[in-house]
Amino acid sequence: MTIILFLIIFGIIVISHELGHFLLAKKNGIRVVEFAIGMGPTLFHFKRGETVYSLKIFPIGGACIFDGEDGVKSENGEKDEGSFLSASVWARISSVAAGPLFNFLLAFLLALIIVAFTGSDRPVIQEITPGGAAQTAGMEAGDLITKINGEKIHLYRQVNLISALNHGEDLNIDFVRDGEKYSVTLTPIYDSSAGRYYIGLTGAGEYFKCNALQVFQYSYYELEYWVRATFKSLGMLFTGQVTKDDMAGPVGIAQIVGETYEEVKPYGISSVVFSMMNIAILLSVNLGILNLLPFPALDGGRLVFLLIEAIRGKPVPPEKEGIVHLAGMAALMILMVFVLFNDISRLFS
Repeated sequence: MTIILFLIIFGIIVISHELGHFLLAKKNGIRVVEFAIGMGPTLFHFKRGETVYSLKIFPIGGACIFDGEDGVKSENGEKDEGSFLSASVWARISSVAAGPLFNFLLAFLLALIIVAFTGSDRPVIQEITPGGAAQTAGMEAGDLITKINGEKIHLYRQVNLISALNHGEDLNIDFVRDGEKYSVTLTPIYDSSAGRYYIGLTGAGEYFKCNALQVFQYSYYELEYWVRATFKSLGMLFTGQVTKDDMAGPVGIAQIVGETYEEVKPYGISSVVFSMMNIAILLSVNLGILNLLPFPALDGGRLVFLLIEAIRGKPVPPEKEGIVHLAGMAALMILMVFVLFNDISRLFS
């Protein structure tokens, strides 16, 4: 069941990403040579029109290959009509950017379904830890948190995330109590047994059912939450605040899917479905953001070269761009091997 759920989640996310590239390329008149799901040897394929649709053996990626995207012109040195090179620079930019954007769209659509059926969590304090930081600062159960350090708070999970990532820094908290606005400075308290700082709040916020308009509003807040969480995680990765053991590749993700399934299975099929959708939202947002990073071989790296072309009025020589992307691809392959090895090592530790 773990393998099946993992393949379904990953398949939906990859198809969404590549479909974004595919649809925008078609709209811009760019020929798509191949639409592939997975990596490695081909399991089966078929051709419809000018595009080959294929399924690869390793379900950890995909590709939407444009005609001429490698920068090679036709034998007579001309740009073939319908090739990637013959399209305007903005058409190419939109076709490349559409993949990550469709990941965000998928995440939003999944959030719509979850919020419509289960509601959302307002940042209302349910319980104060006796003698904790929040009580010391004068906060009480029932307070509605509106801002922390200037960041607007819409979901209680934002409070939990800020608390989990805190390293003892003071928090300036704005909240509403009985219609009145208050502001306090909260100093987290270190718990040596847990090895982390706590802000003295417990519970999971106030869950409520959303009306039709609130479904869209809180689905946007869901998407915003996962985007902020991903950027904060990346910031911690680049500043060395997380270790290799905090990273997970396909094997690690499959393990998380399996553990989540076993945990929620007793509560019925609906709990399983919504839990898997939450994982899909997280992964889809992560894939969208990671692909927009200006790293060679990723969509973000390709966008950098296209934006340079748009600014200077002429493209970077294809052979130079190709070398950069080749180096980036090699680095990504090394990283994938490292993460895979790390995942497998954790299974036997």
